[in-house]
Amino acid sequence: MNDRTDLFSIGQLARRTGLSVRTIRFWSDLDLLPPTARSAGGYRLYDAAAVARLELLRSLRELGIGLDDVRRILNRQTSVREVAQAHVRALDAEIQTLRLRRAVLRSVTRRGSTTEELRLMNDLARLSARERQQIIDDFVAEVFAGLDGRPGAGLAEAMRTMPAELPDEPTDAEVDAWLELAELVADPDFRRRVRDMAVAGSDDTAPPPQPLMSIDSAREALAAGVAPDSDEARAVLAGMVDPALSPEQRRKLADDMAAFTDHRVERYWQLIGVLNRRPPFPPAVPAVEWLIAALRADR
Repeated sequence: MNDRTDLFSIGQLARRTGLSVRTIRFWSDLDLLPPTARSAGGYRLYDAAAVARLELLRSLRELGIGLDDVRRILNRQTSVREVAQAHVRALDAEIQTLRLRRAVLRSVTRRGSTTEELRLMNDLARLSARERQQIIDDFVAEVFAGLDGRPGAGLAEAMRTMPAELPDEPTDAEVDAWLELAELVADPDFRRRVRDMAVAGSDDTAPPPQPLMSIDSAREALAAGVAPDSDEARAVLAGMVDPALSPEQRRKLADDMAAFTDHRVERYWQLIGVLNRRPPFPPAVPAVEWLIAALRADR
């Protein structure tokens, strides 16, 4: 038998290629593998060129390339290289999604998540980078509405600093950080608190809180278990604020500091830092809250 001149039936093609008769007939019906000729009985026949076309068709399909792209390649409307490049981009996106879902499942296993947490984590894993950023943008838009151009409004841009993409291989900490951040910005109480801070920071008439040289002394006092209303706390205060301040001025300073102190806001920055892979920073809010309590208790 001479492959250059002989014609093959669908059954013979199936035996040569290992493909099923049904698959070959399906592709032929779609005109992806048009017959070279017909037998006297009307059966489809194929030449050696059709065999080569069938082998290419099978290779493309095994690579996961869709039938529309296969048709364009076979009809020379596009090149294999162009389709392969597009397919590589699609596969890269799919691989990244699978890696993220794997990280989510690891987190679910480690956390012993509830059904609701699992649903939320799965939803978040499906979001594109643009959709993840939109969650933060919507939060910032609501909280800082009407404050453009006013003092303190620059905080809005800083709070938008999400990474463009979650890493291909997100760590457990990064998955947990994204989950916690999404829950945090959806909390109405948190939104109201950030709004209050933004408005206070944008008030031209309100004096800014007196800057403090350092809160290290407050950290040490807190770690040592010093009560804010104790004589020992009063001695710590003497080294941190101007001794000439009156009790009323100290209480006013405490109120000003309290307006800009919230452990959830600090947690926001910590989570953003995790997602942007920045070095962690020690929490300051507990020490500042101790200092506020000490200022209010001081007589």
